[in-house]
Amino acid sequence: MQVLIHRDSKPWQFQVWASFLIAVFLCAVGLSYLPGQDLDRAFMIMGYFFCLSAAFVLAKYVRDQEKAEAENKLTETPMFRFVVWGGFFLAMSLTGWGLWRMEVNETYKAFLGVSWLYLITCSFTLAKTLRDKHEADLNEARLAGQALRNTDAE
Repeated sequence: MQVLIHRDSKPWQFQVWASFLIAVFLCAVGLSYLPGQDLDRAFMIMGYFFCLSAAFVLAKYVRDQEKAEAENKLTETPMFRFVVWGGFFLAMSLTGWGLWRMEVNETYKAFLGVSWLYLITCSFTLAKTLRDKHEADLNEARLAGQALRNTDAE
């Protein structure tokens, strides 16, 4: 019996990485040329990093939850669920609040806001693509190990 393992195509992987890198570049440009006080710039940079890391943690948490439920295993504790979702919403809320209250041109705020949301969506897509690749690698290694054990048993 042949087992099929789904892998993302090279063009898809390229598109995911290119989108993520473009989002990082746009955010970096927007934040590096941010007019105003250094404290505002530092707040926004920390907010963007907080949002980015929270998005990756949330993506991993959701994927782990799906896998655990599919295998009828115990899922994470309710407190961890609260920490993950709370951290994500706190990061997004505080960064949005910081962007809203900044005294800069509305067009500049729009650029920062759109590039920030683009970064977050690209990070979810990148996390999924990396996780899919990892799972495909694990499945291939398992199949190779089983095939090796089967040939040794003969």
